[in-house]
Amino acid sequence: MVENGFQALRQRLYAQSVRLVAPLEDKARLLLLGWTVPVALLCLFRIVFPVTPANHPADALVLVVPHMLILASPFFAYWTANALFPRGTDFAQPDIRLARLGSWRPLNALSARDHPAFGPVGIMASLLIGMLLNVPIRTAEFMTAVPAMTGSAPMWGQMIYFAMATDLIAMNFLYTLCFFMALRRNPFFPRMLLLTWGLDLASQVLIANYVGSAPYLPAGVAASIAPLLESNLKKAAISMIIWLPYLLLSERVNVTYRWRQPA
Repeated sequence: MVENGFQALRQRLYAQSVRLVAPLEDKARLLLLGWTVPVALLCLFRIVFPVTPANHPADALVLVVPHMLILASPFFAYWTANALFPRGTDFAQPDIRLARLGSWRPLNALSARDHPAFGPVGIMASLLIGMLLNVPIRTAEFMTAVPAMTGSAPMWGQMIYFAMATDLIAMNFLYTLCFFMALRRNPFFPRMLLLTWGLDLASQVLIANYVGSAPYLPAGVAASIAPLLESNLKKAAISMIIWLPYLLLSERVNVTYRWRQPA
């Protein structure tokens, strides 16, 4: 009875993951629209009410351009995905195989598609949703922790603002791109996600060193920025610890992205 109940629960969760993932591609533009409206309003509010005034147009550009790039970064990722790996295309496997743990038997494209473990569903759906949610969560943390500054702000303020905004723009782009690579079953998705995690970890350390070198940085400001850097660092590290073994050893990941099944 317990085994039957477990199997029923497993099948129900699997069916829910299929219902969740299946419409994501068709609703990509709707998701982007849902991103645009609240983030555009937040960016507009921050541009209209910065913590430092804009004394001339160059000061205003320092304020406006990063916010516009923050707003546009998921769109850039979507356009890049459409250009590099359009929907409905099968992509050749990489010539050099990096994931060598386990014993696997290669499959061709048709055999992989017919395999019951093919597709970014099941537990993979949690990874997809996690990558997607990472974008609004990090953006909200940035909007809360990093004040909007113009070119008239002190040098330490401009350094913090530019460093954190650049990190957010790059990570939003990369995590959104990874999401579409996973959704479209691109064979380079596991490598791209590993690269993104590595860049995320490295960027938090680099930003901490860069901001720490800012001249006349108030101790209270440094104390307020540190939790955001630590939060980003912990999220990336925990994601890597949890998901890297799954990306290497999961039958679904290997069938879907590497076209191989357990030997």
